[in-house]
Amino acid sequence: MTQTPRIPPAEITGLKGRLITRMATKKLGKAPTLLGVYWHNPKVLMASFGIGGKVDKWNTCDAQLKTFAHMAVAAQVGCTWCLDFNYFQAHNEHLDLEKAREVPRWRESDVFTPLEREVMGYAEAMTHTPPTVTDEMAAVLLEHLGAAALVELTAAIAFANLTTRGNVAFGVESDGFAEACGLKPMAEVGGAVESAHE
Repeated sequence: MTQTPRIPPAEITGLKGRLITRMATKKLGKAPTLLGVYWHNPKVLMASFGIGGKVDKWNTCDAQLKTFAHMAVAAQVGCTWCLDFNYFQAHNEHLDLEKAREVPRWRESDVFTPLEREVMGYAEAMTHTPPTVTDEMAAVLLEHLGAAALVELTAAIAFANLTTRGNVAFGVESDGFAEACGLKPMAEVGGAVESAHE
């Protein structure tokens, strides 16, 4: 069951608010809860959208690797909103959905390639406090991806930490986007369902 965000969503008003709501509804089917939370400070909302839009346009690193990395961060931090959204986006972008739904239990799953495992391990290592990235991790990814793609992947993971940690701090949980389009629930981890639809 979804909890109420720690900052109650504001009513989204004005021309800019109507445009943002319309754009979000067109992309997602409905306006997400976090839109109302961030609407308390439109400057922060617009800056977040601006950064997110630029991150989405980066194309040196494989999109599926970046999606799995973001989901690995979300699973580690406990951001059900980001898990749900990225699973939904994987569907929209025709990525491998069986792999996407297994990200929360990627260490136990047998569906991932060695490179995908390296990427998710790197994402988790970056997310630890303090980070636990090793020279060996970076060297393996540098060899397989090249410098430009590794820079992009690292920046995308850093952005994932920004969004996931903010959502968890606000108490924003899944809006059920993946469930609404009929996707199977996310994989279970340690007996507890790490579902984007709880």
